[in-house]
Amino acid sequence: MTTAPNLQIRASGVTPEQLTAYSALLGKVFGDAPKFTPQALAWRYRDNPDGLVVGFDAWDGERLAAHYVTCPTTARIGGAAVRGLLSLNTVTDPDYGGQGLFTRLAQATYEAGAAAGHGFVMGVANANSTPGFVKKLDFQLVTPLEAGVILRRPRRFEAANPEFRIDWTPRRLAWRLANPASAYGVRDRDGLTVISAPTHLPLVRCVGFVSEGLTEPGGAAGLASLFIGLEPRVNLAALGFLRLPRRLRPSPLNLIYRRLGDPAPASLDSARTAIGFLDFDPY
Repeated sequence: MTTAPNLQIRASGVTPEQLTAYSALLGKVFGDAPKFTPQALAWRYRDNPDGLVVGFDAWDGERLAAHYVTCPTTARIGGAAVRGLLSLNTVTDPDYGGQGLFTRLAQATYEAGAAAGHGFVMGVANANSTPGFVKKLDFQLVTPLEAGVILRRPRRFEAANPEFRIDWTPRRLAWRLANPASAYGVRDRDGLTVISAPTHLPLVRCVGFVSEGLTEPGGAAGLASLFIGLEPRVNLAALGFLRLPRRLRPSPLNLIYRRLGDPAPASLDSARTAIGFLDFDPY
């Protein structure tokens, strides 16, 4: 372990040099992946129509020791548009572990987010990070997400809008589908648009649902449909939903939430919350 008492804590940014440093550290810790290339990070960090990332880095001179960012998003909460943050990439160089850097960066991030008018921060945490978010950073553990195969895709939503959902406007959805690290399929079905993405499972595509019908149909359909999330507007059992064994899931998929300020609620009700793969970053 490298002890560096004079680490500099600085706001994250989107310069080519910063994106290259983030890409290198993410690849070092998690392995090379398409979503960690500088080009994919530029799309996620810089090009988001809701704004630039809100986050902080720890630097030891010219060496990046730790990095944490949240991405601006907008939710519909009780019908009103509320600005918030999606907790996304958190990484610490193993040489700098055990110094509480993640907690320091996260606290600075949430203070900056609240000051900028963001009402909440949400995320999907794995087994390693969930305890830190809940015990040290005051997050609500809302619920583990559903994850399984559906035998039939829905044609329409069967209930009114939930209390909490991400607001996919045409501009936001066009940006989301421009992700250079994936290739999406789109199918319009009687007022419901099904969007799919390739997964870590052969011939299986992850599906998400939006009501806007915002894009031209196209792309691969896949042989099986994986659903990850919560969707009170759809009867999963009626679609032949088969839960995925835990060993095949990309992570434990814990939905976490923290209020940063008005008008966001203090907590989320899992039975009245809609979230799918488009709303976070598994694919």
